[in-house]
Amino acid sequence: MSFCCFDALFAGIKDKVTPYSQENTNYENSPVKKNIKFFTYNELSSATNDFHPSNRIGRGGFGIVYKGVLRNGSTIAAKVLSAESKQGVNEFLTEINTISNVKHPNLVELVGCCVQGSSRILVYEYVENNSLDRALLGPKGNRCKLSWSSRSAICLGAAKGLVFLHEETRPHIVHRDIKASNILLDRNFVPKIGDFGLAKLFPDNVTHLSTRIAGTMGYLAPEYAMHGQLTKKADVYSFGVLILEIISGRSTSKSTHSDTEQALLEWTWQLYEEEKLTDLVDPNLKEYPEEDVKRFIKVALFCIQAATARRPSMTQVVEMLSKPTIRIKEKELTAPGLWHKSSATSTTSSSKSQANDTSPMLSVTPLTAPSVTLMLAR
Repeated sequence: MSFCCFDALFAGIKDKVTPYSQENTNYENSPVKKNIKFFTYNELSSATNDFHPSNRIGRGGFGIVYKGVLRNGSTIAAKVLSAESKQGVNEFLTEINTISNVKHPNLVELVGCCVQGSSRILVYEYVENNSLDRALLGPKGNRCKLSWSSRSAICLGAAKGLVFLHEETRPHIVHRDIKASNILLDRNFVPKIGDFGLAKLFPDNVTHLSTRIAGTMGYLAPEYAMHGQLTKKADVYSFGVLILEIISGRSTSKSTHSDTEQALLEWTWQLYEEEKLTDLVDPNLKEYPEEDVKRFIKVALFCIQAATARRPSMTQVVEMLSKPTIRIKEKELTAPGLWHKSSATSTTSSSKSQANDTSPMLSVTPLTAPSVTLMLAR
């Protein structure tokens, strides 16, 4: 497995960091005091060389991320939330309290935070190999040579992280912005889902909400993009897109290909219908087990179906990705749900995707046991 490092891409660019107010706020009695470390603004400013552009390692919808080194030698990633954020202190600390309790090997760990004056900064563990977006889909000179073993492990690890968010946290968490730039890779290329600034918490008795759209073009589920209806299945859709990007080495959200080339999802479906799925594989991936690759692509196609009820749960996705004994019922597979911003319409090449929403999706076939059918979770 090869390693890669990324040079500072933003040297010479002036960043606008939220000005620090000398207001001295005491959070000793905060309910999150026992769960999370509070940093001072000066500590983080010193660690990042006054938030110097050369230490800038990423940018999201809610702020800029800087690499920093604390006085004890620990390396951290400090996310400075944007000045435009209208989040109050209590709301911010409540969110931090939730995030601080969410720990899993495939999630980026929140180390602490800073709340001083107008400054709102999240401090995360530093992940050595940056994002999947840069490692696999970035400029060719900065890409890592990821084998099929690495790519399949990234798919499975990210899926396990989502299972934890969807099923094992209380209340359940829907990420809302699953994409390649939010999948970070550690020194061993273990995937860690990052950026919980867009996370939405779900009580157990809520099946969906209508909410302000937050996410990235190319990854948005049609029902979420058009109507703001958010469920766990919106994350499943985004994850399906992510699998196709990992296998193909192509991005759905960047204009890296000519206008004459088909969108990734439409191209994948065409290849499926033509029984040419291996044409989707990244040309840089020289050796791979053909049947495993086809299985991963078919799992992705299940994830991006138009009807939400026909998409698998993330628990089922992990089952399909990790167990070769699973036989996918392809007759239940329908065309992907697509949303084009220009027309603001959801399209599908088959009306069948809207029917029979409770059809069986897959079956597990153990070598020494009868077939067990897994139904699509509602």
